[in-house]
Amino acid sequence: MKQGLESRVVQETSTSLDRELVSSIRQGDSTAEAALYERYSSRVYFLALSELHSRDNAEDVRAETFLRVLQALRQGQLRSPDSLGSFIVGIALNVIREQIRQSYKTQSLDESELSMTGERSLESAFLDAEASRALDEAARELKPREREFLRLYYYEELPKDEIARVLGVKPERLRLIKSRALKSFRESYKKLVNR
Repeated sequence: MKQGLESRVVQETSTSLDRELVSSIRQGDSTAEAALYERYSSRVYFLALSELHSRDNAEDVRAETFLRVLQALRQGQLRSPDSLGSFIVGIALNVIREQIRQSYKTQSLDESELSMTGERSLESAFLDAEASRALDEAARELKPREREFLRLYYYEELPKDEIARVLGVKPERLRLIKSRALKSFRESYKKLVNR
């Protein structure tokens, strides 16, 4: 009973502190901004580190997260100061997802070439280049709408409603378009690889 009461008092004190921080930040208090960072920065850093496994990337996520959090708080975008902790974690998760997506898009052939050593690596680089050419040729064999769908879906990562709007079709037709596009692509690629 006593432990439950202590826990509730700690929770209420924590919530009260969050409310004060949010209110002070909205009024432009830079010491409150520093206190907010001090209070939540470790949580954001360790969350990012557990997802990205890189100290530099975790530090980048922490900096970007607090930049966004402070902007949002200054503009009054947090509806309930009681949910400050989950608000910060939510922004951190979004920044982590963006960083993961960005790292997939920006990985270049140069980076993979730099990490290669020896004759076997040169052979695998040649095979990768051959596979890349085959993929490009297979994509050119597709109908324009199928090619556009695959680009929007896999490269641009657009939501289905947006893809449907761009292609000028109803969202329920996308499953059929995707199925046909993938089937055509697989068939074209198989022919090119086996010739």
